[in-house]
Amino acid sequence: MKDFFEGIASLFQDVLFIPFDLLRIDIQPESWLAANVVNFIFLFIGLVFFAYWMKQLKIFSKTENTEEEDEVFLI
Repeated sequence: MKDFFEGIASLFQDVLFIPFDLLRIDIQPESWLAANVVNFIFLFIGLVFFAYWMKQLKIFSKTENTEEEDEVFLI
C-alpha cells in the first residue's frame, strides 16, 4: 500500500509539476507577469462562473418570488 502512495507522489512531483517548475525557475526572474499567467487564467475562470451564478440566482429569485422581506415585530 505504501508503494501505491509513493507512486502517486512520484507522478505528481516528477511528471505533472514540470510545467509549474519551468514557470517558477526559468520565467519568474525575467517576468513576474508571465510566471503568474496560470493564476490569472484560473482567476478569470472563477470570476466568469461567479458572475454566471449570480445571474442565475437573480433569475430564480424573480421567477420564484422567494425574496424574503424583513418583518418588524412590535412588542
